[in-house]
Amino acid sequence: MPKTNPSQANPAILAAVADYFKVLSEGSRLQILTCLKSGSMNVMEIAEATGLGQANLSKHLKVLTQAGILSRQPKGTSAYYEIADPIIFELCELACDRISQRVLQQDESLKAFRNKTTVF
Repeated sequence: MPKTNPSQANPAILAAVADYFKVLSEGSRLQILTCLKSGSMNVMEIAEATGLGQANLSKHLKVLTQAGILSRQPKGTSAYYEIADPIIFELCELACDRISQRVLQQDESLKAFRNKTTVF
């Protein structure tokens, strides 16, 4: 895939990317994705694993499915959800690693500041 210069990016593509990140900006949706990392699950299994109520969970599953992040497979009387594009986990790992590094750096800076300002 060719890389584009951000100043030349198509506004429609940028809007679609922003919408994609909006979908991922909800903690409950990230929790659902984490549950599905090990494989497909039905609504009841996801509800049990996340503690989310069925109505709330259904809303989030619909958003994730419409965004193309999850796929829905009917099986008998249940529907099973699974990750449609596993690259989502690389994206999440990249973000989590970077945020973890930043938090650790801030923690170290705060400790250093406290040590300098402590009066004995």
